[in-house]
Amino acid sequence: MAERRPKIIGFCCERHGMDSAVLAARTGKQFDASVRLVQVPCAGRVDGIHILQALEDGADAVFVLGCLEKNCYYDTGSIEARKRVEYVRQMLAEMGIEKERVEMFNAASTNAWAFPEIVAKMVEVAKKLGPIEEGERR
Repeated sequence: MAERRPKIIGFCCERHGMDSAVLAARTGKQFDASVRLVQVPCAGRVDGIHILQALEDGADAVFVLGCLEKNCYYDTGSIEARKRVEYVRQMLAEMGIEKERVEMFNAASTNAWAFPEIVAKMVEVAKKLGPIEEGERR
């Protein structure tokens, strides 16, 4: 029987986050292709409800990938995203769900190595924790 592949959702800013993913692919960096990417105009536009909805819809782990905080195209987008991710992590812990399932990362568009490392970390977390039990999702 084949091993279950974890379902991971990555919200990536259209500037540095997606550029890092595209550059990784173009330069032949290996990463788990089952990760589903959602391109957003800015990581700061990812609301906690988006993260929670992804988990409720069956994601085992979710990450937000934004610009470097001091190099954000929209100045404070990555800072706002980090605050929201931390809030969701706190909520999950209070609900008895592992907060490690949600993470915030920052990368420059030229960091081809960053994206595969991020994906590998989230795949490892998702495999270690396994799926969220149905009763926990509500």
